[in-house]
Amino acid sequence: MDLPHSKSGRAGRILIQLHGRHVEERRKLPKATEHRVIRIMNVTQHYGVRPVLKNVSIEIPAGSRTAVIGPNGMGKTTLLNVMAGVLAPQHGFVEIDGLIRRSSVEAELEIRRHTVFLPDRSFLPQTRTGREFLLAVGKLYEVEQDRIIDHAQRLLDLFELTAIADSPIRTYSAGQQKKIALSSAIITDARTLLLDEPFSGGLDPAGILALRHLLQRLAERQQRTVVMTSPVPELVTEIADRIIIIRSGEVVAYGTLEEIQHQSGSTGSFSELLQKMVFPEAIENVERYFAGETP
Repeated sequence: MDLPHSKSGRAGRILIQLHGRHVEERRKLPKATEHRVIRIMNVTQHYGVRPVLKNVSIEIPAGSRTAVIGPNGMGKTTLLNVMAGVLAPQHGFVEIDGLIRRSSVEAELEIRRHTVFLPDRSFLPQTRTGREFLLAVGKLYEVEQDRIIDHAQRLLDLFELTAIADSPIRTYSAGQQKKIALSSAIITDARTLLLDEPFSGGLDPAGILALRHLLQRLAERQQRTVVMTSPVPELVTEIADRIIIIRSGEVVAYGTLEEIQHQSGSTGSFSELLQKMVFPEAIENVERYFAGETP
């Protein structure tokens, strides 16, 4: 999880150096604009000589639930990492609430105060209890103590973790660890949530249902901005009000489901639309597979 006081990244290292002056320095930070939006401008990202993102430009409004979908290895997680400030693009920039990521230590710290990034595989302190972890994360984000305690308990109840809340995280199942990681992102009260594969990692049906309704209400009632990756078309249409479709590092479609259907000329289901726009070879591969079967 990308914490505001994290030791990862240049901003995190400098923050450690400034730890003793943190409160005083906070007064000097630039303020985010009232016009809350995420702008991705002409972003190109390479791993070695292979381009993973190619001149990507997108604007995501506040309070929206945006899902990024596409084939494996085609740039979904890389796009989220660039948005989260984990990666610095070779070209272009990401702007969140009027501040450009990685443009300065001050701007990056201000963004991190209001933005949380949850990777698909999050670091969890295995020797700490789930409750201790949630309380510590809430404190890092300077949430009021009374709210942290109350919010932590409500999250534990929501994800059915109360019975093991005071047990070490190492004793949790994979699905339970996913739930406590998701809870740690929510307890920050961050207004921008960047979630990589939040519905994967062993979530049970109850957890999927709880998370789906939670993200919907956070966006609708509290104007939280949610950007997530997902491999499951059915979940995307249930949760997201905007969709980014990526193929070979390029955005091939962006908008509401209705807008994308209009762009593609498709009137079928979202799965059929994806098959046409992104996975045209999938059915052909299935047919070739069975063509090789012995009668």
